[in-house]
Amino acid sequence: MLALGLGSATAFIFDVKHYFHLQLVPHISQHHQLWRLLTSQLIIGNSSDFMVAQLVLFNIAVNIERTFGSRKYGSFLLVSLALSIFLEFASLLLLYRTGVNYIPPGPLTLIFAIVYQHYRIVPTVYQFRISSLDISNKAFHYFLAFLLAISDPPGTTLAATIGIVTGYMYRSDLLNLKNWRVPPSVEFFSKRFLLPLVGSMRPPRRSNRALPPEASPSGILIRDQTTAPAAATNSDTPPAAETPANGTTPSGRPSMVSQWVDELTGRRGTEGLHVPTEVDIATLASMFPDTRREEIISALQRSDNIQSAVEVLLQRS
Repeated sequence: MLALGLGSATAFIFDVKHYFHLQLVPHISQHHQLWRLLTSQLIIGNSSDFMVAQLVLFNIAVNIERTFGSRKYGSFLLVSLALSIFLEFASLLLLYRTGVNYIPPGPLTLIFAIVYQHYRIVPTVYQFRISSLDISNKAFHYFLAFLLAISDPPGTTLAATIGIVTGYMYRSDLLNLKNWRVPPSVEFFSKRFLLPLVGSMRPPRRSNRALPPEASPSGILIRDQTTAPAAATNSDTPPAAETPANGTTPSGRPSMVSQWVDELTGRRGTEGLHVPTEVDIATLASMFPDTRREEIISALQRSDNIQSAVEVLLQRS
């Protein structure tokens, strides 16, 4: 996806898009520009097709790569690319007399080979009915691919058909292509020099729980409080009503917003704080020797009994 975007932007900036489409006559038959068979796969000619192609690759190709694995997926791309280039050239030779002489730039054959793998491998998650027609969740992805197939007929339609045929040949293993893998040297080169350019492929781990408030060494939860002294006022003027910084009302009760925030974060107010005993702390410390004392105290404070605290610590570990 990144290489396709960079290639398309570069061709647009330098105005060289006319060098990337595939045309039998006169570019290949008379000028012998066979390099067009390869360069026609590097860019997409217009912005609308580029956006639709990126959506298709993002929603479909990522799932296929996760299913195959990086090495098998790379081998599949290289095999499909070589096979589709050969089929494109053969199709132009066979269909030239019918008026098919031009295929727009873009890896449409590769995209539709991936679409076929998605159709065969990825199961349907849900289905719904519109009138008397049953539609699955994968129909939206296939609709985007269909827009690519009819964007510039008959060239794009021919490329889509070749891509589906390529995916079928790879999936059915007619030419014994599924067992081929890229050499280890190519894999080492890609991991050593190309992967750092892309960045880390592992998504950052995000916690599924809210962190508890900071605890003091004694185990009492610490809340931010305003320590600035109150401004001096005239003795004849009654003091104005102030809202404490800890989220309580002047009557001492927690405000509605403070209660709502405490419910979302799983915190409790100090008035309902469960004070753990040393016996409970020692019991949990013997059961979880690698857990800090502050985490054990926090789990006991947030639990009604020691069994609930054990469940909290087990979920954290």
